[in-house]
Amino acid sequence: MAQIPNKARAVVIGGGVSGCSVAYHLAKMGWTDVVLLERKQLTSGTTWHAAGLIGQLRGSANMTRLAKYSADLYVKLAAETGVETGMRQVGSISVALTEARHEELLRQATVARIFDVDVSEISPSEVKAMYPHLNVADVVGAVHLPLDGQCDPANIAMALAKGARMRGAKIFEHTKVVGVTKASGKVTGVDYIGADGEPGHIATDVVVNCGGMWGRDLAEASAVTLPLHACEHFYLITEPVQGLGHLPVLRVPDECAYYKSDAGKMMIGAFEPKAKPWGMGGIREDFMFDTLPEDWDHFQPILEDAMNRMPLFQTAGIHTFFNGPESFTPDDRYYLGEAPELGGYWVAAGYNSVGIAGSGGAGMALAHWIVEGEAPFDLWEVDIRRAQPFQKNRKYLKERVTETLGLLYADHFPYRQVETARGVRRTPLHEHLKARGAVFGEVAGWERANWFANAGQEREYRYSWKRQNWFENQKAEHLAVRNGVGFFDMTSFGKIRIEGRDACAFLNKVCAAEMDVAVGRIVYTQMLNRKGGIESDLTVTRLSETAYLAVVPGATLQRDLAWLRRHLGEAFAVITDMTAAESVLCVMGPKARELMQKLSPNDFSNAAHPFGTMRQIEVGMGVARAHRVTYVGELGWELYVSSDQTAHVFEALEEAGAGLGLKLCGLHTLDSCRIEKAYRHFGHDITDEDHVLEAGLGFAVSKKKPDYIGRDAVLRKQETGLDRKLVQFRLTNPEPLLFHNEAVVRDGVIVGPVTSGNYGHFLGGAIGMGYVPCKGQSDAAILGSHYEIEVAGVRHEAVASLVAMYDPKSERVRA
Repeated sequence: MAQIPNKARAVVIGGGVSGCSVAYHLAKMGWTDVVLLERKQLTSGTTWHAAGLIGQLRGSANMTRLAKYSADLYVKLAAETGVETGMRQVGSISVALTEARHEELLRQATVARIFDVDVSEISPSEVKAMYPHLNVADVVGAVHLPLDGQCDPANIAMALAKGARMRGAKIFEHTKVVGVTKASGKVTGVDYIGADGEPGHIATDVVVNCGGMWGRDLAEASAVTLPLHACEHFYLITEPVQGLGHLPVLRVPDECAYYKSDAGKMMIGAFEPKAKPWGMGGIREDFMFDTLPEDWDHFQPILEDAMNRMPLFQTAGIHTFFNGPESFTPDDRYYLGEAPELGGYWVAAGYNSVGIAGSGGAGMALAHWIVEGEAPFDLWEVDIRRAQPFQKNRKYLKERVTETLGLLYADHFPYRQVETARGVRRTPLHEHLKARGAVFGEVAGWERANWFANAGQEREYRYSWKRQNWFENQKAEHLAVRNGVGFFDMTSFGKIRIEGRDACAFLNKVCAAEMDVAVGRIVYTQMLNRKGGIESDLTVTRLSETAYLAVVPGATLQRDLAWLRRHLGEAFAVITDMTAAESVLCVMGPKARELMQKLSPNDFSNAAHPFGTMRQIEVGMGVARAHRVTYVGELGWELYVSSDQTAHVFEALEEAGAGLGLKLCGLHTLDSCRIEKAYRHFGHDITDEDHVLEAGLGFAVSKKKPDYIGRDAVLRKQETGLDRKLVQFRLTNPEPLLFHNEAVVRDGVIVGPVTSGNYGHFLGGAIGMGYVPCKGQSDAAILGSHYEIEVAGVRHEAVASLVAMYDPKSERVRA
């Protein structure tokens, strides 16, 4: 038996398809001294019983990119490694039983076309021709992807493992990792118990947790947050069916089911709306290739639908009724990347039952990230840094994953809110706003008022791809901000205090704008990577000579804290998360100054309090910091109030605003106002793969600072010219809606996705943002093109602009 080395460049923990993929891709990139440790045998956790569906259709552009990579890789693996993978590109069909589902499928097909994934819409009769066993009486429509397929999951993992070994990686089974050692905030090695029962240690700077349903507890031992939890996952396989043949993979998401034929038998699997969590008390030590008890009562509703959908289930015998555990996450997206709590601790886990289709691309992306120090493209959707520390709570996870398993096949309506494990993080105004009609959504655990119901109106979402039941509420709030004055509770903003002798120098290193400004100045800036991509979009306020406050989106707080701490080095400064210490109460609109003057004895004139500055004010019987900034494109102030005074200040605001028509507004309105003003939204319009100049944010980049992260990339782009520009679009037809991932069509050719969208109630139509190629082209040429936006396969005329369509000179902001 081969000797386990005492040092390695990287140690991968877990021998499922995820771990094998990471080891394969690291070795492929030249890291030959990679070691993979598996507690039992390769594939013995969940990989061995996966359904093996290889689908490319995903809800976003980069997830489609990763899934397409997996499919392409698996087609080639057998020839490369000599291990037969069972990969067959039989294609797939997804059918819709409702108009809403059909719209979703058509929208996803648009995303697929953006990335050159072969996809076509097919009619019910065409579905029947391709799938004779299917009852299509109530099928509304379908999409067909001919290059989708199915495989043998265990053999895919084995092929990846062999490919890794062929390039020098070493794999050891029956070797349990019992701890990850660390020093000075970084990984130093791995402790294990070998197959012979003897302890050992491997020195390494890089550990990758691919532990699947064991991953949470493994991470917890290193104080790393990895929120995932196992659920029971069911499928049934019939006895052989005469003349079944090779059929496409079939998905009927409206009935929570998928079907595949294999070896003359038919399989049906389920993603039921209310799942069964498993393993709350831990997973027993000898768990290997194990199954869970049958539960016919739980599976019965799925089987009854199947008997109608595919009548062969009425007569075929049952060969296997299978129940096995798989890991799920709070938001139905897997985790990838370096843990913010521990340098060198990487994660690829929590695949939510799409581990086979996801792991090929995820392993490739993570390997690039580890080797090159930066993600190969925007991976924020699956970035481990989105996880909140509280989310590793077992009770929270148990409740949430009952829902997230079913969300895989649920309607993915825009603005859909999770229903379980709610109310963990609330602002001091939660009950006040609830009493005034707030309908809440959740981001990073925060309960945030998304819209306000009128008296007598139901306080529920009625989801649709068209105008939802709160559309008119948003319109009223939006126009109040444009014509009067509106209030937003933005306490969920992440607030980071950077304080110390070197605070100014440190921030000048990590931020693109000049940070050595007067006390009280607010600077809008970005933190860039070496490629000039945007790692963070933030405002930084100088509180004193040695103290600053960085304000970031609530969803990116952990990411931004990790980025700052990673680059602090030897600088004499302290970074502190102040988010829970202060509330943020926003007063926005042309009457904002009038309201502030009624609220406070301080002077709010332009001369006394110009745009982009902060100062202390009296408010009611309390005090606050008033920051004159805006994300809605109007005159306004953000009031930073200590949590203990928040309720009092809000009551004073309400009283002062009573005669001015003060309107309580939600986050949907904040977004519709900001997109009219063409303000960028991080994670959609701007990401770590979007160059700051191409994003139109050159005004926020210092031209004088001698050194900051990304400066060289900024100078290179200035010299070579832009390859693309971020453009604002408005549909000329006021009826269609934009959300994101619709296709931007320039002169008849799809050039990319809509990065974000909302309805512009003041401008009178749906507004979207998107990047347009511009190499060697003038602005006149860009704007002289003919633009359309493809929404669910239908193209709509659009007007394009390189400046904000609303208040392009920001005269209202600086009024």
